[in-house]
Amino acid sequence: MSIIEVADLCKAYGGRPAVDGVSFSVEEGEIFGILGPNGAGKTTTVECVEGLRVPGSGTIRVAGLDPVADHDQVTRLLGAQLQESELQAKLTVQEALELYSSFYEKPADWRPLADRLGLTEKLGGRFGKLSGGQKQRLFIALALVGGPRVVVLDELTTGLDPRARRDTWQLIEDIRASGVTVLLVTHFMEEAQRLCDRIAVIDKGRIAALDTPAGLISRSASPTVISFTPSHPLDTGELAALPAAVSVATDEKDGRITVNGTDDTVNAVISLLARRHITAHQLRVADATLDDAFLDLTGATA
Repeated sequence: MSIIEVADLCKAYGGRPAVDGVSFSVEEGEIFGILGPNGAGKTTTVECVEGLRVPGSGTIRVAGLDPVADHDQVTRLLGAQLQESELQAKLTVQEALELYSSFYEKPADWRPLADRLGLTEKLGGRFGKLSGGQKQRLFIALALVGGPRVVVLDELTTGLDPRARRDTWQLIEDIRASGVTVLLVTHFMEEAQRLCDRIAVIDKGRIAALDTPAGLISRSASPTVISFTPSHPLDTGELAALPAAVSVATDEKDGRITVNGTDDTVNAVISLLARRHITAHQLRVADATLDDAFLDLTGATA
């Protein structure tokens, strides 16, 4: 069952389209990702879903409600962490949680929420003294304190170090496990590939592709790369003749061989090595990634 439905959404600024005919639906209980280059229209799209911007045309429904016409009702079931968020530097974590709780008739109990997000020891700490990861966890708590059915997270892990980013990923998975639908805007390919059930790739205000991470990767034109150092000399002409082999190269310094091809090429290389009684030292097989698919779809970096 779709909890978010977006149909032919258009939004322009100064006559220039930022979003041009975007359509997608989000199923209840899934993590739905939105990827795209900077300026592609990602944030404008989710701000229309949140009711923060009025669409130029098209329709949006969140649990059957119009985010603009039914804004008060939508704010009771949708929580949001914005791309850029700040609080007063002297506001404590507890004061922020209590303040946001007061906005709702039936808020979630912020105490277990703070505990689950690792904020209990920081309740007396002032916002200005929190680390980047602690601030992000607080904004997640503030987005969840109303007990929403849907939470929108926009560039949640930007600026975090790798450890804090991975901790935040676990929090997002926990949020989904609690029954909350997540609409996640990100430009981190690894993040999208790990977390999202489905992904919409937006480019120049339009959806370039919508599929599962595996489905998007399968569209990539990037080859599978097999590399190894043979225990004995190997005729690279034999490798070049293998099924679907695109290219073969040998590093003159260490003799390492790299073969570009497909999954069929991988099996053929391994069979050839076995027939020749050659051991493949430091064998590596690298498949196409979401980065490769993203570049193929948009021609841009994340």
